[in-house]
Amino acid sequence: MIAILVVFGIASVVLVPLTRILGARVFYAAALVPIAGMIHALVLGPRVLDGDIPFEAYSWIRPLGVEVSMRMDTLGWVMTLIVTAVGALVMIYCRNYFRGSKEGVGRFAGVLMGFAGAMYGLVLTDDLIVLVMFWEITSVLSYLLIGHTYSRAASRRAALQALLTTTLGGLVMFVGAVILTVVADTTSIDAILAAAPTGPLVDAALVCLLVGALSKSAIFPFHFWLPGAMAAPTPVSAYLHAAAMVKAGIYLLARFAPAFAEAGPWRPILVTLGIFTMLLGGLQALREVDLKRVLAYGTVSQLGFISVVVGYGARDTALAGIALVVAHAMFKAALFLIVGIIDRQLGTRDIDKLSGVGRQAPTLMVVSIIVAASMAGVPPLFGFVAKEAALTSLLDEAIGGSAWALVALVGIVIGSMLTTAYAIRFVWGAFARKKNADGGFCDDTAWPDPPIGFMFSPIALAAATLAGGFAAPFLGTLLEPYADLAGEGHYHLALWHGLEPALGMSALAIGLGVLVFWLSIRTGWDRKPKLLPFHASDVYYVVTRAIDRLAVFVTGVTQTGSLPIYVGTIFVVLVGAEAAVFFSGGEWSFSLDAWQHPVQPIAAALMMIAGIVAVRARKRYTGVVLVGVTGLGMVIFFAFLGAPDLAVTQVLVESVTLVAFTLVLRRIPSRMGSHNGSGHPILRAVTGIAVGATMAVVAVAAAGARIHEPISTEWAELAYQIGHGKNVVNVALVDLRGWDTMGELSVLVLAATGVASLVFVTARADRLVAAREKIKKHIPKRARRGVRHRPLVETPEGLRLEQGNHRSGRRAWLVGGTTLASETRSMILEVIVRILFHTIIVISIYLLFAGHNLPGGGFAGGLVAGLALVMRYVAGGRYELGIAAPTDAGRLLGFGLLLAVATAAAPMLAGLNPLTRAVWEAEIPVIGHIEFVSSTFFDIGVYLVVIGLVLDVLRALGSEVDRQISEGHATEGARS
Repeated sequence: MIAILVVFGIASVVLVPLTRILGARVFYAAALVPIAGMIHALVLGPRVLDGDIPFEAYSWIRPLGVEVSMRMDTLGWVMTLIVTAVGALVMIYCRNYFRGSKEGVGRFAGVLMGFAGAMYGLVLTDDLIVLVMFWEITSVLSYLLIGHTYSRAASRRAALQALLTTTLGGLVMFVGAVILTVVADTTSIDAILAAAPTGPLVDAALVCLLVGALSKSAIFPFHFWLPGAMAAPTPVSAYLHAAAMVKAGIYLLARFAPAFAEAGPWRPILVTLGIFTMLLGGLQALREVDLKRVLAYGTVSQLGFISVVVGYGARDTALAGIALVVAHAMFKAALFLIVGIIDRQLGTRDIDKLSGVGRQAPTLMVVSIIVAASMAGVPPLFGFVAKEAALTSLLDEAIGGSAWALVALVGIVIGSMLTTAYAIRFVWGAFARKKNADGGFCDDTAWPDPPIGFMFSPIALAAATLAGGFAAPFLGTLLEPYADLAGEGHYHLALWHGLEPALGMSALAIGLGVLVFWLSIRTGWDRKPKLLPFHASDVYYVVTRAIDRLAVFVTGVTQTGSLPIYVGTIFVVLVGAEAAVFFSGGEWSFSLDAWQHPVQPIAAALMMIAGIVAVRARKRYTGVVLVGVTGLGMVIFFAFLGAPDLAVTQVLVESVTLVAFTLVLRRIPSRMGSHNGSGHPILRAVTGIAVGATMAVVAVAAAGARIHEPISTEWAELAYQIGHGKNVVNVALVDLRGWDTMGELSVLVLAATGVASLVFVTARADRLVAAREKIKKHIPKRARRGVRHRPLVETPEGLRLEQGNHRSGRRAWLVGGTTLASETRSMILEVIVRILFHTIIVISIYLLFAGHNLPGGGFAGGLVAGLALVMRYVAGGRYELGIAAPTDAGRLLGFGLLLAVATAAAPMLAGLNPLTRAVWEAEIPVIGHIEFVSSTFFDIGVYLVVIGLVLDVLRALGSEVDRQISEGHATEGARS
């Protein structure tokens, strides 16, 4: 089962490029995956029915007990067959639905396959937390499917509405799941149901679960998103909104009802909201003129019906409920597919524009009548069998004294009357001849026959619902093991139970339903304005607009555009929070030494003086340099306290930071307060002193609060025993605390992206590539191929290989230097950079590989390599940076992060924990014993990410700003 789930995931990715080869025929290949899942479920069927429940588990988050576990009991087996069988038929149907379409077909196929896989995992997982994850995945994928035609505003609005509604319900459900897992002390659904804990806390958790289930299954007050989702392509409606996604909520009710139906809030919530939804959806379905919206509100109505029966929790209602789930999947999916055929062939779903289609498409009409009759509960179809079971089981419960069963019974009979009416409305609207305003018949709508394959899926579903009626006893034996979990009962599925009350109620509902349809047409009630002055969707839009306006108001009040206010607010909160903790925390112990080395007070004094002078500085560059002095003072502390790694890294960070600040300062006034003066100096000073004092007190108090020996005293030994390295700092970064470094790498990538986004206003293209290509034009081809027997010299014609007539030309030490203005060039600097660049790169590589046992590592090595690029840029300008850059900064960032993630995840393929290191040892002649640790690959990823970060900063703050300045000067010159 886990393997099939993985296949679903792989297929969702593979289908996208495969579409370029197969076109719409890719859906035939896609159908093979759910067919394989269906066959696998059928093979496991005998084991499931015998009680030998297939179970697979893979431990995932061990400290929390979360597992990727798959358990196929009767309910999971039935839901799996629905998900895979209907999914396969929908994908086969998509072949003709998307015939001739090119744009977005691959994306649609991949997302639809991913959704099918998510549903497969949702109905089989035995872990409640993992179920919530699959739940949210289906919400996200349904958003993509509903909004497939993203160029249409209606599709985008409907997709967002569905996402917000179902995700909100899912978040509430997650709260309930957490409460249940804590109370039951397990995440296993089977264990939770077996324990069936009780109490107020459990009742609150059940209400949260019900919110999630009701929002997913479009039960009032969350029903409005489903009709809006009809903006999706019809296959999406047939699968998500008839057989799969909306059934997720029903599945959750079916899973928990046998154990928790007796809980206080369960039945009142389900019966009242379910019956109200059934009636509301049925009434609205009779007022729609779009065939798809008729089915949409009909689906809302049917989901209300099913939720009441499934969630009631008695044995016989459980049997009826699961039968209704199966019947609904067959007839409603078929009805949506039929609408898709009509829409695809005629380009309309409007009842007023369809006339006489039935005479031209008799097969399609017969199929529609069969599945619509099953929806209305007409014998001998399986829909009739399921509805008879529901009426009988609720009648028995009502006779037994259950008031909620009586309410449900009356509501379902009335709702079934409406179901019959809108079922007739659908068939009449799609196929009947209509009369015009003069009382005569309208002209028949021309009907082009669809491809024969287009009819396969709805015919198969109609045949299944017809055969299901006659095979009801056999199907009942398959479904009864689930129903028996809810207790004892006597009812069995059958096409004929004799003349019983349920048959009379069903006949009454059908008869009155025919009358209601006739009256609605005769009186014109179906064309009158809406019953209420507003719909639930109107309430949704009012709420969302109010939230938007509130957000704008709050943003306007809090986001004033003043950086000092932002920073000051953060600092004030920091001081207040820390002070509250400090003064309410009882006694604190302090242990201070004046210094551990005589150099420390000297360095501290220099840092304080630099900080004070920096505050008084009026030039920005002066302030930046003075702030850098405080950082260099930390280098002294690290060096004299035995932390050479930190000292080296601090020096490099300060150097790169100084360069970045210098690049930024080119675009802002050199003196502080040139445009806006710095106000409230006393308030700023007080805030600064308070923050500094607070952090000092926190550091001293935290150090004095230690009552146990720190683990860091063992790190030197652990680093060698576990990470096989003598450099404690580097081993900790890439091995012992590799997850922290992984997060820091992600932050670096985000920082680089953010910096570039601030500078590249209109385009994110890598202009270094253009610069590289431009400068190459000045280099002879032989030189570019590496055939450099003679040096390059600068000539009036450009760069040339040194020849007899060019010997008087100046040697070109840096290619990009020739693009600089003469007053900004420094030949000495160019010569030094040319000599030192490759040496510095070699040093950076040495630091990278030596860092496991000596000072260095990927971070320090990357900074050294980045500084080498800085040298090339400073000496030769942006074109020289284009030549020096090994590749696009984004590729370095992406590949480095990918390499680090791959190193972390690779051990999982062998069943080990992430980041588990592998060690290779060998004896090499002359060299001796060597060791290589797999965490070195992680360090290489760090190295590449740091280089990519520096390159991206140089590209954005250096090269791009240079280009903008030069273009600005050119524009000013043209104007003058």
